[in-house]
Amino acid sequence: MLSRRDFTVSAGLAAALGLNARLAYAQKTPDPAKGHVTYKIGEAEVTALYDGIWEKPHDPAFVSNASLDDVKAAMVKAGLTPDFVSIPFTVSLVKTGGKLILCDSGTGGQVQPTAGKMMGNMKAAGFDPASIDVVLVSHFHPDHIFGLMDKDTNKPVFPNAEIVVSDVEYKFWTDPAVIDRLPEGRKPLARRIQTVFPTWKNIRQVTGEQDVAPNMRFVMAPGHTPGHRAFHLSSGAAQLMLSNDTAYVPALVVANPGWHGAYDQDPTTAEASRRRVLDRVIADRMPIAGYHFPFPGAGTIAKDGTGYALSVTHG
Repeated sequence: MLSRRDFTVSAGLAAALGLNARLAYAQKTPDPAKGHVTYKIGEAEVTALYDGIWEKPHDPAFVSNASLDDVKAAMVKAGLTPDFVSIPFTVSLVKTGGKLILCDSGTGGQVQPTAGKMMGNMKAAGFDPASIDVVLVSHFHPDHIFGLMDKDTNKPVFPNAEIVVSDVEYKFWTDPAVIDRLPEGRKPLARRIQTVFPTWKNIRQVTGEQDVAPNMRFVMAPGHTPGHRAFHLSSGAAQLMLSNDTAYVPALVVANPGWHGAYDQDPTTAEASRRRVLDRVIADRMPIAGYHFPFPGAGTIAKDGTGYALSVTHG
């Protein structure tokens, strides 16, 4: 992410030029013409909501066991520019069993200046935040939970929703002792979680793999964070695996599942979870959705040599 100094310099330059500071971050990837796409899984209705994109500058440490040239080549092979790592944000809203279920909450416009578009796209798709019944949270990284809380007041953005989280994830981030064990860049995140979440009465912690909403089940996929979860949707004979950050940049870690990304807290465990989830998706012949897959974020997985191949099919 941009450092505070980068932000200050960019904003100062923009001001000096008489420009809106946001223009300093002009993105190169065009937003989709329509920021909400709906498709069916059996009788369930899934609406992909575009929240924006992070055009991440290259960093040799981003993949610990692959070179920068390898990363750029993988981006090109996936049909993407090698100039940066494309990380889109897509939130899935599932209508099933008479409930509206939001799968993670987006960035809330608080993570990247080119993100924060989910709420506008949700309203354009005809949904009111007050009508959301359940929010399933895969893990507590900022781009997945900051959409839950108002930027300035931390008030709940989805006031009538039950928020369902992994007990492992909740206990890890709300443990006061964890702050001293985290890298410096993660400490403010833990402090905000500890300030806000214990005061909310609508958070339900779930152990292991359980049904967590109508036709929705948690799937254990730790490694990215200690309690990271995928979500499994079933409707009649139809299924969808919402993999969340199990394979968070598919151009890199779907094609090369053994690559260890910097944002995986336990890379070895994350790799094992990634292979297990992708193998299950193939074996059960179900489509897959990913939070950082190219919009609208859903497609199919196939084996491809020693790795896997993603084909985006919905949209």
